Amino acid sequence: MTTASPRHSDASSDAAVNSLGFAKPPADTRVVVAMSGGVDSSVTAALLHEQGYEVVGITLQLYDHGVAIQAKGACCAGADIHDARTVAGRLGIPHYVLDYEGRFHDQVMQDFADSYLRGETPIPCVRCNQTVKFTDLLKTARDLGADCLATGHYVQRIDADGSAELHRGADPSRTSPISCSRRRRTSSTICAFRLAG
Repeated sequence: MTTASPRHSDASSDAAVNSLGFAKPPADTRVVVAMSGGVDSSVTAALLHEQGYEVVGITLQLYDHGVAIQAKGACCAGADIHDARTVAGRLGIPHYVLDYEGRFHDQVMQDFADSYLRGETPIPCVRCNQTVKFTDLLKTARDLGADCLATGHYVQRIDADGSAELHRGADPSRTSPISCSRRRRTSSTICAFRLAG
């Protein structure tokens, strides 16, 4: 498991640091969880809720709802959105579905098509992780007043020089090469990745 750096450096030195590294009780720490509808992000939300954090679930809709509603396992579409909503309901946490179809088209699919036409071999998942899934999700988490964003990605978070980098998890058999093929600097005050070694 990895943790975030304390968000408030001016917190009193006698304040207890919670498991995410913030100098305040879990109940006063808002965590937005990016819920894909899969097991890892669902367990992340459940563990954080069980530990007493204020958990808010968000799920991205990247495809036309009418076309994708029956698609199981299609990233951020159809049945997976339903599964995420069901898990959030069972946990008793708020859950929002964000319509990012336009962003996904503009930032990922258009780039994919342009790269392909140039004779390159694009990997849309890498581009999506760099833009829609991390950059846009971090902004949304901030807009919701979150102290951090958590996902079910199996990565290691390494803090250095006031920022954080994502690296492959300790168990290489569980780390997606697509999700970690490019290291990404992130804000150390908003990003915490759970379920990593």
